[in-house]
Amino acid sequence: MRPFSYQRATDPDMAVQALSAAAAAASNPLTQATAQPLAGGTTLIDLMKLDVMRPAAIVDINPLAHAWSAIEPGSDSLRLGALAKMSDVAAHAEIQRNYPVIASSLKLAASAQLRNMATLGGNVMQRTRCSYFRDVSYENCNKRNPGSGCAAMDGVNRMHAVLGTSDQCIATYPGDFAQALIALDAVVEITGRAGTRTMPFAELHKAPGNSPDIETTLQPGELISAFSIRGPLASLGVSQGARPAILRVRTVLGCDRARRARGHDPGCARRARRRRHHALAGARGGGAAEGTKVRRSSGATRR
Repeated sequence: MRPFSYQRATDPDMAVQALSAAAAAASNPLTQATAQPLAGGTTLIDLMKLDVMRPAAIVDINPLAHAWSAIEPGSDSLRLGALAKMSDVAAHAEIQRNYPVIASSLKLAASAQLRNMATLGGNVMQRTRCSYFRDVSYENCNKRNPGSGCAAMDGVNRMHAVLGTSDQCIATYPGDFAQALIALDAVVEITGRAGTRTMPFAELHKAPGNSPDIETTLQPGELISAFSIRGPLASLGVSQGARPAILRVRTVLGCDRARRARGHDPGCARRARRRRHHALAGARGGGAAEGTKVRRSSGATRR
């Protein structure tokens, strides 16, 4: 691991200021910034060890947990602080009873050790598990090295995305919790230099297009501070028994099973997404929405 400096942010303004200053000098202000936020560290530290991410400074935002880790279920709403631990949210009785898809998506997503460390905000910001991205010996990775190409295109890509890809990147988004948030029409709260703003969670992650290295719509220095779900659960159209164990099937055949829960394509797509209801049902691995690019792996590479 490369040397780095450590800074502990004691309030949101301090964290935003430190991250904004570092992001201003980066070509990609979030993933290539010289300073990166540290919460649970379960993704960041791994990628630093692999030399995929090389921050010169780490800004520890865990001191913000007193304000950003609350679990607040209401009679017809739910608010989750971004620094709440996955294990705490998954074990919360009211979430298990009223939002089982959230509890299950967190409980089934990782080992107990990781769930005890990982935060909700870090979970939705986790990066792809694509082996070509995580192995720096492969130079051709547009996500890690923009403009270099995509080694997965002609490599071992059976577990890569078939929906929502571009000719620049076919990596899949790995998170389960994000799929639950999209199913529940969640809103994400974002804290930055201009204060706090909100937007539909479905707008957080970007399609790869010509810039797969830019993964979200967050601006320099911005941090996710909370998630909220509004309206009574019964109006959200999600089965009380919906489970990511059904939603998250990472084979092409599994895409059809995944769509049973309010039209999602988890494990099959480049980002967390909802399939449009007018999607066309196709052959194995089909069913993409109108206008959505579908990539079919060749027999030579589906290993």
